Amino acid sequence: MSEPGKDSIGSALARVVLYAVIVAIVMGILQWFFTQGVDLLVKTTKLEGLQVLKDYATYIYIIVLLVLGWMIVNSVAQLFYTMLKPRYGASSAAAMRSLVKILGLGGLLAGIAGGVAGGAAGVALGGFIGLVIGFATQQVLGQAVAGMFILLARPFKIGDIVDIAGESGVEVKDISTMFTIVQRSDGVEVLIPSSMIIGQKIAIRKRA
Repeated sequence: MSEPGKDSIGSALARVVLYAVIVAIVMGILQWFFTQGVDLLVKTTKLEGLQVLKDYATYIYIIVLLVLGWMIVNSVAQLFYTMLKPRYGASSAAAMRSLVKILGLGGLLAGIAGGVAGGAAGVALGGFIGLVIGFATQQVLGQAVAGMFILLARPFKIGDIVDIAGESGVEVKDISTMFTIVQRSDGVEVLIPSSMIIGQKIAIRKRA
């Protein structure tokens, strides 16, 4: 079995398509079972109590969609990682993979909630949950998006001596999605949030 991150674009894309097909097949089977299968089972076994299975249909749909939906989100995130890694490096690709997972999970939860409620109520509920998730993750997503811009634009790199976010003449030690770590001349390390860097002037005193 290939390790995560070593997949080809073709295999990553094939996994996305495979999971999508699995979702369609599984949901089709469940739809048939709860609309016709249960009635057929009751008729065959003469056990009227089996009709109670229909009462659990919604819960089963939710569980299946969560599991299979998360598999699709993971596979799409891995596809982004595989496509971006050769050009932007492992750290940038991993940051994008994490961002896709966060956004995918939020969309999955909002979509399931809206689908379960149905109709106008479903749209309202799905939108509400999407807003709640958006507000709850606003700062984290803002940091992640800012970090992605830094990793992709690469205004500075590890080892550069820079003036940044109020820090003067510091050495860049590490660049991640959430923080850029710099070291002062006295040896103190400072973690600068990515959102503080975007939109501010950066002075490169010395290139590594």
